[in-house]
Amino acid sequence: MATETRRTKLTYEDVVKFPDDGLRHEIIDGEHSVTAAPFTRHQRIVANLHLALAHHVKDNGAGEVFIAPLDIVFTDTDVVEPDLIFVSKERSHVVTERHLRGDPDLVIEVLSEATRKRDETIKRKLYERCDVSEYWTVDPDLETVRVFRREGGAYGRPVELSRERGDAIETPLLSGLVIALAVIFP
Repeated sequence: MATETRRTKLTYEDVVKFPDDGLRHEIIDGEHSVTAAPFTRHQRIVANLHLALAHHVKDNGAGEVFIAPLDIVFTDTDVVEPDLIFVSKERSHVVTERHLRGDPDLVIEVLSEATRKRDETIKRKLYERCDVSEYWTVDPDLETVRVFRREGGAYGRPVELSRERGDAIETPLLSGLVIALAVIFP
């Protein structure tokens, strides 16, 4: 006779009870994952992107840009902490005092050896399912950015941008924003 093992799904309330250990705790479909603090190059790239986005957003009164650590609570069993998040004025209702509860416009993940597979598969599917308009994956090793944009109910084919080709990121979410990849990967 086969026995069925049922795992208890973790919730946001479980996540907030974890110790403040300097690690990134996330749950997707109730499954817990932990990653260590990122490396210096990762943080430089996050800082460069944050500066470019935040200045543009502030100058244009377009919304807010958030930098990790900050939880996005999509559901009680889907809680993630991306590197950067843009929330437009139109979606400002998702911003609470403690976290974001709902779907931001743009999520950005800077890939690392420890997070690459999860960011490119599991988290991409979560963001697509949860109505995030755009998802950018930033690859420090290849100096590329893949931009996933919502086309109807799903992400279309990603646009791949490269520092080597001299590409720049533009998005319909932020009129006039142009970020050269040379700025992101100096």
